[in-house]
Amino acid sequence: MQSNPSCCSLGKLPWILPLIALALLVALLAKSTGNALAVDPPKTTKEDSKQQAKEDNGKETAKVAVGRGGQTNPKSTAGKGKKMSEPEYNKLTPEERWVLLNKGTEYAFTGKYTDHFVEGTYICKRCNAPLYTSDDKFHSGCGWPAFDDEIKGSIRRETDADGSRIEITCKNCGGHLGHVFNGEKMTKKDSRHCVNSISIKFVPKGKELPPVITAKKAEEPTAKGSEETPKADPLKKP
Repeated sequence: MQSNPSCCSLGKLPWILPLIALALLVALLAKSTGNALAVDPPKTTKEDSKQQAKEDNGKETAKVAVGRGGQTNPKSTAGKGKKMSEPEYNKLTPEERWVLLNKGTEYAFTGKYTDHFVEGTYICKRCNAPLYTSDDKFHSGCGWPAFDDEIKGSIRRETDADGSRIEITCKNCGGHLGHVFNGEKMTKKDSRHCVNSISIKFVPKGKELPPVITAKKAEEPTAKGSEETPKADPLKKP
């Protein structure tokens, strides 16, 4: 007896229907659960926007008072340290600036003090610091004023960049004066300060010298108790 294929297919149908129903039930449950978990985004207020902007940009930076040109306001106490106040030196001509500040040299036999021999004191043209006295001046024939000694503590000696000569400058303001040479046997002190006339100024004997212009340290507040001297412990040896 020949079997009927359609009959066998229909016989299997009751087993497939429960599986389909179960799959549909699972899909419905998943959809309902997803809708329950979905939450509408909260409404953003202006205050929330400002707060978010701060968080996005990081912590709020402290404001710093500045003056014109982007410089720190001088009234601000941050970063203050020991500073030297810039003094108002004597006004100089372009030629004087060239020699005193740029280490230039005037032409030989052109300076006003080359053949100048009068009692008095020679001071720095820039800051009025006394440098030489007429007692130490002599005629060297080199074409510039010559001294075989300086007023104690008034001159600074430094070797030139090329190492061939020794430069002399005003110890107070650093203005260039000239060079010093030793071993020429021109005087008993065996020294010759070759000075530019344009770097110095003569004050005759008996005339009051002008005040020296110096840089002063800026005053700073003293910490409380810092001036008190600690008492020594008599039991401890120095």
